[in-house]
Amino acid sequence: MRTKILPLFCLLLSLVITDRLQAQQNKGSLLFDDGWLFHKGDISNGENGGTKGTQWRSVQLPHDWSIEGPFSDEWASATAYLPGGIGWYKKSFTAPVGWRGKKVFISFDGVYKNSEVWINGHYLGKRPNGFVPFEYNLSQYLNFGKKNLIAVKADHSEFADSRWYTGSGIYRDVYLVVKNPVYVQPFDIAFSTPKVSAKSASIKVNLDVTNANATSSRVTLKMLLVDPKGKVVVQEEQNLSTKPGSNAVQFQHSISDPQLWSVDNPNLYRLQVSVIQNGKVIDGESQSVGIRSIHFDADKGFFLNGENLKLKGVCIHDDAGALGVAVPREVWIRRLKILKEGGVNALRLSHNPHAAYLYDLCDQMGFLVMDEAFDEWAMGKNKWVKGWNVGTPSKDGYHEAFKEWAHRDLEAMIKRDRNHPSIILWSIGNEIDYPNDPYSHPVLDSGKNPQIYGRGYSAKNPPASDITVIAKDLVKTVKAIDTTRPVTAALAGVVMSNQVGYPEVLDVVGYNYQEYRYKEDHQKYPNRIIYGSENGMARQAWDVVDTNKYIFGQFLWTGIDYLGEAGRWPQRSNGAGLIDLAGFQKPEYYYRQSFWATKPMAYLGVKKITEGQDNGIWSHRNVQPLWNWPDGSKLRVECFTNCKEAELFLNGKSLGKVLRHTSTAHIPGWNVDYQAGELSVKGYNDGKLVANYAIKTFGEAALIQAVPDQTNFLRSEKGVCQVELQIADQDGAPVYSAENDMSVNISGDAELLGLESGSTTSHEDYKANHRQVLHGKLIAYIQTNGKPGNIIIHFTSPNLKPASITLIVK
Repeated sequence: MRTKILPLFCLLLSLVITDRLQAQQNKGSLLFDDGWLFHKGDISNGENGGTKGTQWRSVQLPHDWSIEGPFSDEWASATAYLPGGIGWYKKSFTAPVGWRGKKVFISFDGVYKNSEVWINGHYLGKRPNGFVPFEYNLSQYLNFGKKNLIAVKADHSEFADSRWYTGSGIYRDVYLVVKNPVYVQPFDIAFSTPKVSAKSASIKVNLDVTNANATSSRVTLKMLLVDPKGKVVVQEEQNLSTKPGSNAVQFQHSISDPQLWSVDNPNLYRLQVSVIQNGKVIDGESQSVGIRSIHFDADKGFFLNGENLKLKGVCIHDDAGALGVAVPREVWIRRLKILKEGGVNALRLSHNPHAAYLYDLCDQMGFLVMDEAFDEWAMGKNKWVKGWNVGTPSKDGYHEAFKEWAHRDLEAMIKRDRNHPSIILWSIGNEIDYPNDPYSHPVLDSGKNPQIYGRGYSAKNPPASDITVIAKDLVKTVKAIDTTRPVTAALAGVVMSNQVGYPEVLDVVGYNYQEYRYKEDHQKYPNRIIYGSENGMARQAWDVVDTNKYIFGQFLWTGIDYLGEAGRWPQRSNGAGLIDLAGFQKPEYYYRQSFWATKPMAYLGVKKITEGQDNGIWSHRNVQPLWNWPDGSKLRVECFTNCKEAELFLNGKSLGKVLRHTSTAHIPGWNVDYQAGELSVKGYNDGKLVANYAIKTFGEAALIQAVPDQTNFLRSEKGVCQVELQIADQDGAPVYSAENDMSVNISGDAELLGLESGSTTSHEDYKANHRQVLHGKLIAYIQTNGKPGNIIIHFTSPNLKPASITLIVK
């Protein structure tokens, strides 16, 4: 068990320590997630804490009230058949007398949606977009040395307002930021590397120093760049006479032998900026940055640090099943580690800005990122209510706020995220040109249109030419802030967009499910840089990337199953991912790993041989890691492997070796008559054994196996333990067919955040302490509350031997 836990635990610990150091160095930034009260439903006088008798309950932020359910077909399939509504939050805190004369801000990373904020009854503002960061200045309304009340209202009454699950409430972190009158805000720092080579790199730091005083103030601005080993490689000071308002400052330097950031070696430097007055540091910001170069070429593809690289990407949404969209960072660390092991090197953060910490993880773990702003612009898309493409759709959504807020929201995303070396593309939109949803064009009456709502041209719909006008405006907004990365978008109707010049507005053009257009459009538009921004799982969709230099990558839909965009009730989640809602790998994951990963691997999947079936072509998701079949069954055994040769064994007897490169679709396979026992495979490279995998016939379910990702936690900090649970027979063999109900009971200072099986149809209460397993598996999310001591967690199921684990907080 120790060897299984240790790698992920070490990764978790190192990333937690990194974040703690950064938090300590960002002067005056206080995590503000504790001590909140919540009321679901609208109330009167909520800005002042509500009327007497209003019922409130304590919640820990981040918090998503929609995931509390219940599931019901009265809600929308698009948003997982979960409720929206209105919610109120409030928090009381004391503003120390020492804050008088300072600037105090409250900073939200995201509130879904239509948030309104008050301090001591004073209205601060509204933010319709639920995915972008925003802040308010509290200074003039604070009662120093006394209690103060923050109140937040979130209005998600339009529950069918998105094509996927968004959650509801203050579902991301909140910070209280206290600054002296002369200060630097984190989003006012821009780090770039104009020239990069293995021998040297030029760096540029542009920042704004804010002087909130009525008169000029003299300060010294100090900039440090610290390399991954802790050595200061750049140090410079500038003496400034700051005028009231914003003061632009620039640092430029060159360094030798830079440690470059890459997907295999994600080296990170630390940029530290300090404001010094009268010899005392009065403000400071610290950010992780990376030194790397990116280049896109219409004929040769993508280059990272001068090396050609194919993007093996997946799209992901925000949620994590049982946790909704209030996802602890540890959960994403586990998920990203699994994707990395599968050969994934790029992420498309669909279709909105994600939580700030996720970009930090991408920097630290070596993922290339496509950062996406919008799923719709000025006109609403279809949001299905009774199942995907079923019935009459809702048109509610962000388009209602687009005209007033789009540029501010886009600016907020760019400024927050621009210093992340992982980000290589800014996307201004997803499938804005989906034919007839809503834009249309006469060209739809001809040609091949794989994605289209309705048939042919619809004259009553807005013209596709409107897309180009809006796109030009959004691109201008991006480039006014950052010119170090290209602007892209994911196009669903390229045949239509080609007619109105939309692709020409973009630096790089993403094609969704239109691989058949790559060759034709590359010839017709030789300066266009093309890639697959959203692709299906078929091997052919990757082969066209792998065999053509001018296509630099693809993004699979999707990396992980997600809530919403569901079919008819009772389905409430989308099962398109390589891994399920619980983070367990599907057969599809191992198939992809067999041609994306370099570390030797092998996996076995089994299916029945049916009459007339082509046994050489793998039909996605129709194999199982299962060796329990009726006697005499005729079975097809397939091996997903990146090894040159595979040898299958049944109960120790070889059934023959098969070369991968001569196998159909590069999948070695055997027709086998079922015999109970062990089915195993060995993978060879040049005759050397480098990988193996086995599945066994299992007996009756007998016991529970519990494997935590970590067992040691730091005091005074909340931590999350992820426990993988498996039902096994008396010999320890996993029982793939088990459907038992499993319960969790905790002794000690910890709480159960949720249980997830990966089912896309279960309507069980996500806040219950028990859940039915799927394929014999379940994952439990346990949060420690920072109090020193031991925490004992018991896992039970009727007629099974229970399991227990102990967590230690010290």
